[in-house]
Amino acid sequence: MSPNEKSTDQSAEPQLEKGQVLKLALELGPLAVFFFANAKGDMIARWVPFLEGMKSIFIATALFMVATLISLVLSRIKFGKLPVMPMVSGGVVCIFGGLTLYLQDDTFIKMKPTIVNLLFGSILLGGLFFGKSLLGYVFDSVFQLNAEGWRILSMRWGVFFFVLALINEVIWRNFSTDIWVNFKVFGVMPLTMVFGAFQMPLLTRYAPDDE
Repeated sequence: MSPNEKSTDQSAEPQLEKGQVLKLALELGPLAVFFFANAKGDMIARWVPFLEGMKSIFIATALFMVATLISLVLSRIKFGKLPVMPMVSGGVVCIFGGLTLYLQDDTFIKMKPTIVNLLFGSILLGGLFFGKSLLGYVFDSVFQLNAEGWRILSMRWGVFFFVLALINEVIWRNFSTDIWVNFKVFGVMPLTMVFGAFQMPLLTRYAPDDE
């Protein structure tokens, strides 16, 4: 490798890291808005007259929808495309969030994570049933695996999505709205990161040959 090529690779690494940080911020931003609005709904209602008397969860849902749409627009502008997961999740947020506000029933927004996780789990496991690994499309993946690696990883993530759906159902049906919001914001992401970390050895073991 020539010095110029090395220099190019080194300069590309910080750009890649910045891009990943920005993607993470755009995905977590709407969740932060949702958590803050639910916790401070009374205060927001005092600032915005037409929100007066509205329950915090409905204020949080409305702002969550707005923040999600803004995040998708910024992602499209910055990266030139929309990753599959945020795009599908954003669509479900708008549908179920709209039903929540229209019917004044927070059941719909609480079911949203269940629907999204069941959808992605079904896509991954259904793809395997037909001999296709769709994980790369779902995650907009940047890593490389051989066929067996993709099969195993798709199976694991498919089952994990179903587990997240089950946990969400247990939480929202048996605990308060505030506990459900806290779990959604501070529980799902750590669980996902820990699960992802446990998959790292698989990425090495089933990396494709140099050819």
